[in-house]
Amino acid sequence: MARKVVITGLGATTPIGGDVPTMWKNALKGVAGAKTLEDDWVEKYSLPVTFAARVSTPASDVLSRVEAKRMDPSTQFAVVAAREAWADSGIEDVDHDRLGVSFATGIGGVWTLLDAWDTLREKGPRRVLPMTVPMLMPNGPAAAVSLDLGARAGAHTPVSACASGTEALHQGLELIRSGKADVVVCGGAEAAIHPMPMAAFASMQALSKRNDDPERASRPYDKDRDGFVMGEGAGALVLESEEHALARGARIYAELAGTAVTADAYHITAPDPEGLGATRALKAALYDARAQAEDVVHVNAHATSTPVGDKPEYAALKAALGSQVDNVAVSATKSQTGHLLGASGAVEAVMAAMAVYDRQAPATINLDNQDPEIPLDVVTSARSLPGGDIVVLSNSFGFGGHNAVIALRSC
Repeated sequence: MARKVVITGLGATTPIGGDVPTMWKNALKGVAGAKTLEDDWVEKYSLPVTFAARVSTPASDVLSRVEAKRMDPSTQFAVVAAREAWADSGIEDVDHDRLGVSFATGIGGVWTLLDAWDTLREKGPRRVLPMTVPMLMPNGPAAAVSLDLGARAGAHTPVSACASGTEALHQGLELIRSGKADVVVCGGAEAAIHPMPMAAFASMQALSKRNDDPERASRPYDKDRDGFVMGEGAGALVLESEEHALARGARIYAELAGTAVTADAYHITAPDPEGLGATRALKAALYDARAQAEDVVHVNAHATSTPVGDKPEYAALKAALGSQVDNVAVSATKSQTGHLLGASGAVEAVMAAMAVYDRQAPATINLDNQDPEIPLDVVTSARSLPGGDIVVLSNSFGFGGHNAVIALRSC
């Protein structure tokens, strides 16, 4: 029988909190993280979207000046979240050869890459920093976390667009189940609030254009949703084999009972309109978790607030859960945090773990007029979850047709 895998540490830096306690308190309250951008480049490039959801606590407030200087912002966020998760786990003694890392990103070091390009064009090759490549490479966050913790059982980097953070948990689970590691620090990081990605996402009509009302711009399931809000940050979770955690008397948030990854093979950006790939992922995650649809009480949905994205997820939930879908409390926390791209799945996994542990579902904000074609039981103010054994799902879907789902069980 496969080894049980449990979650013993949580960390995050997000637009609604620079650590997990703050983020979770604000997620229950329904705090919006989106704000008008005050950077000079917004006006310089005449960007059509002038707001985003920046981290509430700059990484420079947490890291030393020397550390921050040698890291892209995405790596800075990863290290901040991973250090919190590691401290939260309470691990004091570990076999570093049995400690692994799986830390994802969707885009990687875009700030470093494009700043270096500007330097090359304006000042020449001698002025390009020697640390440019280590800072821009997508595996930079995983490498930095591995170095920081002395993790030698592998440092992996899933890159699957907005499914990346959830795929990191899928990989971490498999590393422990297979016996290749006892502990894996998993997560996702992203720092793409930069003029080029902002312009590109706006050009493809993916971003909300509610420049006059940023805090109400992300509105999953609302009839008037018009796109997502760009966010940034990182989430991190410490996974352990149950035996390893029990041997040291660890506090356990939840069991990572099942995961699944599928592909739509449908379109490079649009989801399968019938949600077939997502349906397969949901069913496979439940099967992996040895769970039934009736066990599911809460879903942290992908729910980006795009006109075409929210409906296929509902179709998938209905197909996978059947009539039980009417009894499931659904939270769309991107309404608060914005869309953290490759970090979103990890941050939402942290929220799902807290939902299991705290027995509460966080709020979905800005739902004024629910789309009648998406008749989910959406949590618009924090709600208590039932006692006893429960299962909570967290979904992530990304450009390229990537689908990733995790199933958490109470312990």
